[in-house]
Amino acid sequence: MSVQMVMFDLDGTLLPMDMDEFTGGYFKMLAKKAAPFGYDPEELVRGIWHGTAAMVRNDGRCLNREAFWQDFAKTFGETALNDKPMFDDFYANEFREAKKFCGYDPKAAQTVRRIRDRSFRIALATNPLFPTIATEIRIRWTGLEPEEFEFFTTYDNIGFCKPNLDYYSEVLRRAGLQAEECLMVGNDVGEDMIAEELGMKVFLLTDCLINKKGVDISRYPHGSFDELDHYIENVASAGHAFLNSDTEIS
Repeated sequence: MSVQMVMFDLDGTLLPMDMDEFTGGYFKMLAKKAAPFGYDPEELVRGIWHGTAAMVRNDGRCLNREAFWQDFAKTFGETALNDKPMFDDFYANEFREAKKFCGYDPKAAQTVRRIRDRSFRIALATNPLFPTIATEIRIRWTGLEPEEFEFFTTYDNIGFCKPNLDYYSEVLRRAGLQAEECLMVGNDVGEDMIAEELGMKVFLLTDCLINKKGVDISRYPHGSFDELDHYIENVASAGHAFLNSDTEIS
């Protein structure tokens, strides 16, 4: 069965970054925005991480957005929900400045477009911990546009997170494809390569590698964007050969 769609992770994959530097930097920006509303910076950061954990535990019974805000309200009280417009405004405006905490690699957009030009379908399977507007902004930081992806996941449109295999089952459902027809490209061994357990093909991008458990990465196709491009070229050639073989047999 040939690959039809390539799914990309975002943070650390298409968008180079050190996660600690990025989260630390943008949390300081958010704390500054929230301070006039009575939020202590340290308590706010703890509350956001607690809400993030609630999203990671989400089993699909609600959207991740709802899981986050339900948890946030438990931490800061129901009246905190009145401040949601302030947080939404932050992600629509000040958050754009968090680009300075990220890197940039022109090969990311170039590679995605070359893959698309080879007639593969393209989706963005980023861990859905951010609102839609923040995800669209981060996509643009890579040099790509949100519309270049068939779909992308955010905390507004899905009720699972990585590394839950149900997350990958859901994106496969949305793609309307079998696992064997999809390739997952990501930089996190624990969160992205786990897609292999469903039968998806995987490629580990090592430029911003996350390998918390020290797994032997030689078991996965891996490398930089140049190696990914070469790998996709082989996948495309194999698919073409498969189709030719099918035609001849029939």
